[in-house]
Amino acid sequence: MALARQPRLLSLVARLLLAPRRDLTVRGPNEPLPVVRIPRALQRRQEERQSGQRSPPRPVLVRPGSLLISARRPELNQPARLTLGPWEPAPLASRGWRNRRAHGDHFSIERAQHEAPALRNLSPKGSFTDLGLEHRVLSALQEAAPEVVRPTTVQSSTIPPLLRGRHILCAAETGSGKTLGYLLPLLQRLLGQPSLDPCRIPAPRGLVLVPSRELAEQVRAVAQPLGSSLGLQVRELGGGHGMSRIRLQLSKHPPADILVATPGALWKALKTQLISLEQLSFLVLDEADTLLDESFLELVDYILEGSHIAEDPADLKDPFNPKAQLVLVGATFPEGVGQLLSKVTSLDSLTTVTSDKLHCIMPHVTQTFMRLKGTEKVTGLVPILKQRDRAYRTGPAGSVLVFCNCSSTVNWLGYILDDHKIQHLRLQGQMPASMRAGIFQSFQKGSRDILLCTDIASRGLDSTQVELVINYDFPLTLQDYIHRAGRVGRVGSEVPGTVVSFVTHPWDVSLVQKIELAARRRRRLPGLGPQ
Repeated sequence: MALARQPRLLSLVARLLLAPRRDLTVRGPNEPLPVVRIPRALQRRQEERQSGQRSPPRPVLVRPGSLLISARRPELNQPARLTLGPWEPAPLASRGWRNRRAHGDHFSIERAQHEAPALRNLSPKGSFTDLGLEHRVLSALQEAAPEVVRPTTVQSSTIPPLLRGRHILCAAETGSGKTLGYLLPLLQRLLGQPSLDPCRIPAPRGLVLVPSRELAEQVRAVAQPLGSSLGLQVRELGGGHGMSRIRLQLSKHPPADILVATPGALWKALKTQLISLEQLSFLVLDEADTLLDESFLELVDYILEGSHIAEDPADLKDPFNPKAQLVLVGATFPEGVGQLLSKVTSLDSLTTVTSDKLHCIMPHVTQTFMRLKGTEKVTGLVPILKQRDRAYRTGPAGSVLVFCNCSSTVNWLGYILDDHKIQHLRLQGQMPASMRAGIFQSFQKGSRDILLCTDIASRGLDSTQVELVINYDFPLTLQDYIHRAGRVGRVGSEVPGTVVSFVTHPWDVSLVQKIELAARRRRRLPGLGPQ
């Protein structure tokens, strides 16, 4: 049987080998060569070029209703009622933005709600009394800030555990009321402690550490009216003026119960023994994600090691052997917190409070992204600012923040605005302290409605009057984008917020695509800590 099959198999193989290959061999000299065909779409484009006519564009099906993403090309719009799944392909409007042909393209993430997330889903009956605050603290709050009636979501989650003596890490979106969330428990804690014998050098009982002098001025301005109503002294310690100014600030009488300081100035005061942290009972790291960055980490580490941080809430009950309660707040989740805090306290005593919208695209702010050449940014910026300048002169209008990535760009852009007779202020880190002092306060008071600045103005500064943020230079990280965009749409803002970003470099496009993808899928931005 096997021998009968073998000749049949050999004949089949021979026929396959000897059969002519239709596409690869030519049977005779007069036979035509095989034809290589081109794709129909390419052939159609060639025919259109030759004839000078174009086929009519295909109709785009536009779904009715509001949009979540509105793009220059309507086929890339996304309705507000549609949410892409985690594995569903996303038609990004910014997908081809690395190509130079994309210049002039744009898309917007539209506003999905009108009020800040921190005020959403709040019970109208909620009050600060329900959180455990004493009557005299509530009276001071009513006197200093009568417009604050109900606690925000972040304040409702933060104040009770602080009053119980827990260490707190609070990470919540910008403008959610974090400052009052730690100031009110701080004041109540100091009121409940007896005053110890005065030291030969100032020894504050409460310390708020902030990354910039402008933020120190702002926190002191919020805390001082509250402290005055309660008989507590609030002082500010900012750097940039030399040791003589630090000595003058610390020599004021009566000494400070609460000190708001920058890391550099406090480090100098501790090194020269102008101040003591022996009586410290409350320590706050405001904008902790910035303070734990490499530029401040060594200074903050030194300050924490010099503070007596409580191991657990029971350590806070001895008034004659004060230990400090630790609070860290920020708009993004700070990296390296565990490694740093393990040196000074037990991580089991740390309570983490995060908001639902942490690291999310703000749903109540319109955010527009424009793909431009580097030479087109000035011509795109000047008409916007001229229109705002005219609106400001004719009547009340919101203010504008223009962010640049470096101080030299702020100065150069300021000269261009001067040539166009556009009134503005400038704020950047290389300015002398005497020039920087009061610039942001002047902007807040409305002396000018346009501020050119670096990221020094993006951390924690209150800007309820700001209506428009322009990223002239796109931020280098997603953290920086969150902080810049957080200058609009804050709790208490009376004007709707808008963010306009100029996108020029390939690395800008990478960040924009991450932002767009997170918006289309309604997810948190990637790479910003615990999700």
